[in-house]
Amino acid sequence: MSAEPNTVIEPVIGLIGGSGLYDIEGLENKEWRTVETPWGAPSDQLLFGRLDGVRCVFLPRHGRGHPVPPSRLNYRANIAALKIAGVTDVVSLSAVGSLKEELPPGHFVVIDQFIDRSFAREKSFFDTGCVAHVSMADPLCPRIGDVLEAEARALGLPVTRGGTYLVMEGPQFSTRAESHLYRSWGCSVIGMTNMPEAKLAREAELCYATVAMVTDYDCWHDSHDHVTVDAVVKVLLGNADKARTLVRAAIPALGRPRGLCPAGCDRALDNALITAPGARDPALIERLRPIAGRVLAA
Repeated sequence: MSAEPNTVIEPVIGLIGGSGLYDIEGLENKEWRTVETPWGAPSDQLLFGRLDGVRCVFLPRHGRGHPVPPSRLNYRANIAALKIAGVTDVVSLSAVGSLKEELPPGHFVVIDQFIDRSFAREKSFFDTGCVAHVSMADPLCPRIGDVLEAEARALGLPVTRGGTYLVMEGPQFSTRAESHLYRSWGCSVIGMTNMPEAKLAREAELCYATVAMVTDYDCWHDSHDHVTVDAVVKVLLGNADKARTLVRAAIPALGRPRGLCPAGCDRALDNALITAPGARDPALIERLRPIAGRVLAA
């Protein structure tokens, strides 16, 4: 069931912090809260607060102190927790390696495409008893991307709009052969965490965008040292400071009252459910209500 076209939305901004981002500075009325989901526990408690009057919810993707590796993240619980918390718009902040000479360490990329090479993760809220197929042709919300790009440029941050993020399984970094393969595909950056995060955000009808923060050149670059954690962390910490500045600048713009998403992110399930109502598993339907209640009630 579609929302009314004259709907006015008071956005709640969800922030997913990647490596090096375990808190958001400047939030007022900060409170860490436990959010339970039908898919288990998210990576950590969620940090609720306001920035310039805009409601915000922050989730450290790997947990505070980074105890959870990419393949062990409960992606479904992370996205479900944000949805249950009332989030409408998600900004994902992610550390990545560069696959292009013109994207050096310290550079930001507002991604517009993904190639998903992960294989050890649960990738959908839907299952046997209620099947759904959402479109992922354009996996990121251009409205949020516009704001992030504009604010990054206004701040003088090195930023590129558009690029493909190759999601690998990890936790190991690439082989040189893999790195060259992904370059031949035209990929811009490589990381380990934004899939299935983006797929699940689409199923949850959340507007979702990624700021990919380059920490290294991966291993394809002959004049660049092999990727090491020490080298990555050094750049990562500098990127985290820039990301906090960008977030503080972007949230007031993202938090203005708005209508429905022009790209249809918030209506992704309108034509996605394929299982006939009489064939749906009642237990699964109850589990799905926090995610898909809008269409299940139709």
